Amino acid sequence: MLVLVAPGQGAQTPGFLTPWLGLPGAADRVAAWSQAIGLDLAHYGTNADADEIRDTAVAQPLLVAAGLLAASALGSRAAFGAVAGHSVGEITAAAYAGVISETEALSFVRTRGLAMADAAAVTATGMAAVLGGDRDVVVAHLEKLGLTPANINGAGQVVAAGTMEQLDALAQDKPEGSMKVVALKVAGAFHTHHMAPAVAELETAAKALDPADPELVYVSNKDGHVVTSGADVVARLVGQVANPVRWDLCMERFAELGVTGIVELSPGGTLTGLAKRALKGVPGVALKTPDDLEKAAALIAGHAA
Repeated sequence: MLVLVAPGQGAQTPGFLTPWLGLPGAADRVAAWSQAIGLDLAHYGTNADADEIRDTAVAQPLLVAAGLLAASALGSRAAFGAVAGHSVGEITAAAYAGVISETEALSFVRTRGLAMADAAAVTATGMAAVLGGDRDVVVAHLEKLGLTPANINGAGQVVAAGTMEQLDALAQDKPEGSMKVVALKVAGAFHTHHMAPAVAELETAAKALDPADPELVYVSNKDGHVVTSGADVVARLVGQVANPVRWDLCMERFAELGVTGIVELSPGGTLTGLAKRALKGVPGVALKTPDDLEKAAALIAGHAA
């Protein structure tokens, strides 16, 4: 079974949208989305520097737009048995599974990005990945420092979130057995209590959505559960911003479902990297540019044979 996954914030790099705009109809679609949400996606995805696209209000719509373009370029959804997204990637996954429309996805993620940026502005916060070490030991150490294990990603990676002072303390006092601590390209302590103010705004935004039940197996990063109700998917998208991401449980669910291949939407690399370590032997393709579509097509064809 093939699984389609969508990456979260921090995967963006300057100019990453540029090659995708060369696909037939892509520039027109992005222009329409930009007009609908009041954000020049083409500009930020092609000409903006790293600091500009680190802005939560910009990065999140960019990631969803890129993911949707890549998903469309893959062709029929029939090739995939399940779909999941990491953090903001869940909105891309929800659109791909038919829970919400592409326009609804861009509108919702625009609200999400703005609300989370406002929440992040209250206190100087951030996130850092702890690489290596026993998960329980790492989590206990983070909690001792007042940090939240905001992303438990599996494959020896736990992402800590909290104030900059708490993150500085972590850099000076790594958990026992861990190899290093790497600051992430995000502008806030996402998936923690620091994001609670954004939940209320998303609850209001969710009322404008008209969700349908997923047309694919939809795996939630809240707990790795398969969600069959569109209304439940949306409720999880709302609460997700202030709750930890359990990507480790998603990968465990993929294994239970019998995953035999993974395709990661643009800007791919992070999730296929985690899967390479946690789901050994399962082939994966990361869509970084349209040049990678040929490799994805080969993987899909191999499953169809």
